[in-house]
Formats: sequence, structure tokens, C-alpha cells
Amino acid sequence: MARAVCPVCEGISIRPFTTVEGRFYDACNHCEAVWLEPSQHLSPAEEVAHYQLHENDVADVGYRQFLSKLAGPLLSKLMPAQHGLDYGCGPGPALAALLEEAGHHVTVYDPVFACNATALQRQYDFITCTEVAEHFHDAASEFARFDTLLKPGGWLGVMTGMLPDDVDFSVWHYRRDPTHVVFYRPQTFECLAKRYAWVCEFPVKDVVLIKKPA
Repeated sequence: MARAVCPVCEGISIRPFTTVEGRFYDACNHCEAVWLEPSQHLSPAEEVAHYQLHENDVADVGYRQFLSKLAGPLLSKLMPAQHGLDYGCGPGPALAALLEEAGHHVTVYDPVFACNATALQRQYDFITCTEVAEHFHDAASEFARFDTLLKPGGWLGVMTGMLPDDVDFSVWHYRRDPTHVVFYRPQTFECLAKRYAWVCEFPVKDVVLIKKPA
């Protein structure tokens, strides 16, 4: 069954987007997010099994370089020795390690690999969310949580494969991951920014930095 509202901005103007290999995708006319219909999500056990195939080695030079796409621009915004949250850190919190090496204090949270509820009971100077937002079943609630967890003046850094306007969605590599259920465009984040009075910028491809007003 299709959603009645957009899972990202909760808009009610929705259109069928496409069908690929028997999987049904819808899109929001307001924020332009695209998502897989919820009835076709993997089961929780199937999702966890897929996540356990990931190899996120903290010492992997290539992986650290990949994460630097977000870490570099974010670090340029931060004051020294700030406290952050790596939300959805996965089995190998390499981004947290990068940020700690730069002098910051980082708490990790992941619903599968680091399910520490106390991490969600304080506010942070910054939050990182790398290769995680595409897995959100209820993205609207997750971004509302980020707004609560961020201190005034804090930064949220999100890295996710943003859907290009000119891509053939049926063969787009990012769609092929069975745990990727929601896809964003830059205008999706601009829409969220208006909702929360955030300011957002796109320093490099597939990265958005969002500042909560002080």
C-alpha cells in the first residue's frame, strides 16, 4: 500500500514515480523525495543480515578518504574540541575516529551496532549521518530528532547518494541496494531547511551541511 504522506516532509501531494523489477516507487511533489513503498521493505532480520555484510574498517585508507568528503567540510565549520554524535555509525565508526583525531569528542549511536539509548538523551554541537539517511523508514521523525539533538548553532552533516535529475533510476547503483528505501534531492534538504528554519549548503556532491540557528 502506498503512503498517504511523504516520509520525508510529510507532504500530501504524492505521485507514482516508477516501477522497477516489481518494486514500486513514489515521489513527493513538494520536496521531490522518492521512496520505495513500505510493503516492499525488507524485514528487520533481513536488513540486519545485509548490514552485517558491510566492511567498514576504521583503518581502511580508502574508506577514510571516502568519509573525508563530509569530514573535511564539516571540520572547517567547527570550533575546537566540540562534542558530536555519529548517528548510524555502523560496525566500524571510522568517521568518529577521523573527527576525534581532529580534536573533537564523538559519541556513536547505531540501532544495530551501537544501540546506546543514553546517546540520544543529550544535545550535541554537531551530528554526522553518513550513508544512513537512505535507510530511514520514517525520515520525517529522524530529522525531527536531529533538530532536537542539535544545540542551537549546531551543525548536521549528511552524506547520501542524491538522486540526479538525469539518471536512469532503473539502473542507478544506489537504488540497487535493497536496504535503500528513500532517496533525496538537494531540494529535499532545502525543503527540510525551511521547515526547521535551518540553513543548508552543499559543499561537495552528495553532502549537505545544515546549521541550526543559534
